[in-house]
Amino acid sequence: MQLADLVISAARSRADAPAVIGPDGALTYGELDALANRLARALARRGVVAGDRVGLWLEKSGRGVAAMQACLRLGAVYVPLDPLSPAARVAGILGDCTVRCVVTTEARRAALAAADAPAELAVLHVDSDWHEVLRESADSLPPPARGPDDLAYILYTSGSTGKPKGVCISHRNALAFVEWAAEAIAADSQDRFANHAPFHFDLSVLDLYVAFLAGAAVALVPEGLSYAPRRLVEFVREHAISVWYSVPSALALMMEVGELSAAAAPTLRAILFAGEPFPIKPLRRLRAGFPAARLFNLYGPTETNVCTYHEVTTLADDRSAPVPIGRACSGDEVWAVRADGERAGPGEEGELIVAGPTVMLGYWGQPPQRGPYATGDIVRGDDAGEYTYIGRRDHMVKIRGHRVELGDIEAALLQHPDIREVAVAVRGAGIDARLHAFVVAPPPAELSLLGLKRHCAERLPRYMIVDDFTPVTALPRTGNGKVDRLALARLAAASSSTSGEQP
Repeated sequence: MQLADLVISAARSRADAPAVIGPDGALTYGELDALANRLARALARRGVVAGDRVGLWLEKSGRGVAAMQACLRLGAVYVPLDPLSPAARVAGILGDCTVRCVVTTEARRAALAAADAPAELAVLHVDSDWHEVLRESADSLPPPARGPDDLAYILYTSGSTGKPKGVCISHRNALAFVEWAAEAIAADSQDRFANHAPFHFDLSVLDLYVAFLAGAAVALVPEGLSYAPRRLVEFVREHAISVWYSVPSALALMMEVGELSAAAAPTLRAILFAGEPFPIKPLRRLRAGFPAARLFNLYGPTETNVCTYHEVTTLADDRSAPVPIGRACSGDEVWAVRADGERAGPGEEGELIVAGPTVMLGYWGQPPQRGPYATGDIVRGDDAGEYTYIGRRDHMVKIRGHRVELGDIEAALLQHPDIREVAVAVRGAGIDARLHAFVVAPPPAELSLLGLKRHCAERLPRYMIVDDFTPVTALPRTGNGKVDRLALARLAAASSSTSGEQP
């Protein structure tokens, strides 16, 4: 089985049932199937064949979902791109994985041309070329000669060197998680899924493909609503959402500001969250507010999608105890390894290792992933085989669910002509997390926060733009000359929200 088979199968049995409700309208399974075939033919006319990469740089929409399906039907590999990323970063990604074609708008294509995107890049415009797409035949194409271990999509994540890394996911990788999740939440055709995450974020895989496997509908949350809590609660109510999946910070805001509860959203039966730790106080409020709903804490880096889970039934009496990330799922095996290389026992801390069907093929342009994947996350297991997340062993952080390598931001800031050295730390947690830069810029340089934000905006996605900065004469360093990250964290915590002032 391949990912493309899910919509094809649902269209055969439930052609008139709603499939996707988006900002650009609603599509039944029959309409989604036909549109995917038309888009596949339009892509084929632009030279796309099995194995080619196709970039998708457009706002979240039903057309975007159909474009994903079109790529899969050709045996091509789709590369969803952050619609909020600057053109220069997108152009770099397109060049990195040598895409054959990009599906976008005329305005975005012009921005790519100005950013020196590959000149030979074919383009399918979802605005000016749409009449051409609709003239294509809606008949199905011959299935490509591709197997479950072939590449299905590439998700680009922040890289420590300043260059994004392409996580390569096969059909088998994705389906192992999708099939497990559908069974775990007992998904059926009457469900209504909400798609809160952007398409380039791995949380969207559950929203879309579990819905398609069940023949259910998925309602796409417009990007402008992502952190508008009152409107999100209205969205849940308006669309009778039964399955919700998002980062905890979005749920916390929906409860605090949007007054989310079972009374406000009576159709919600399953609430899933991932991407960052859920603070225990709002989690208790969520559990109390939805006494009959099933709550799942899902864990896994992009490289494995979801590899562990914990169903939250009751919470520990210890009000400071974090919610566990739980035990292995999706057919995976997980264990922890201590710093000395030995397997960690119950109560001992170690780095979480994952082996099994969800582990990625590898990073694009790098050697294939062989054997188990080391996550970089430090965990502690208990006697029952449940794990609790402790922290990271490197400089990767989570900002509202997005994985961010601090080195990626530092590399962008070092391109500023007045900055000699820089280090970035995080102040706060969850929805309150802020990126704080410590900058060494010798006189006569006069930096401003607005100037640094503009500099970042030309090179980084919106969620990676620094929130504050502090000029320093030198960065704190350890005895071996490395940047002292613990000292930076203390400085960031002591810094006021007034940027540009010495702490």
